[in-house]
Amino acid sequence: MQRRGWRFVATACAGTAARWPLVDGQALACAFGAHLVVRERRPDALPGLLFGPLASYTARLQNQLTTSTTWLDLVEMFASGPPMLSLFKVLDPVASIHEMFVHHEDVRRAQVGWEPRELDASTAGAVKRRIAMLSRVGMSKSMAAVPTRLTLRTADGQTVVAVGNGSPVTVTGEPQELLLFAFGRNAVRVEFGGDDDVVGAVRAAKRGF
Repeated sequence: MQRRGWRFVATACAGTAARWPLVDGQALACAFGAHLVVRERRPDALPGLLFGPLASYTARLQNQLTTSTTWLDLVEMFASGPPMLSLFKVLDPVASIHEMFVHHEDVRRAQVGWEPRELDASTAGAVKRRIAMLSRVGMSKSMAAVPTRLTLRTADGQTVVAVGNGSPVTVTGEPQELLLFAFGRNAVRVEFGGDDDVVGAVRAAKRGF
């Protein structure tokens, strides 16, 4: 589902430019595609995605793939799915849906005039089920450096997660917008409530994984 959506968006991007800036200009779409392919096809790269001391090795593999592979080839490699012996062949339906959603939105929201898309029921349900755990993991460490009690709340008033201690700040939005916020994205449709200075610190904090 999300893999098909990524293929559609990535192919559309390829028709306009081989490399698009993503996430406030911090990455390139081609390098971004290389990250996804390396993650699935190079098990020796996985430790570097989780542990800082090994990140340079993983980054080197991604850079090699970026410079040696065309954007369209990256799209095809990823859209074909994990190799038979890849760990993600088993984990993909469960472990990847939130990451595919975030990456899909990275590509969409790099465009001028983007609007939130209406999710199908299956994707919306999967995002909603994962948001509490992922938000807590993605923000607990970063919010420790900010003197705030940060609460994520859906538009209908349901509290998703609360982390940290200090001046209260509330972030309100649809579940998919809250997930993107927790992953460190700033191109989101959310509303902030709380002291302006503390809200500014929350928005500037390095959220995500």
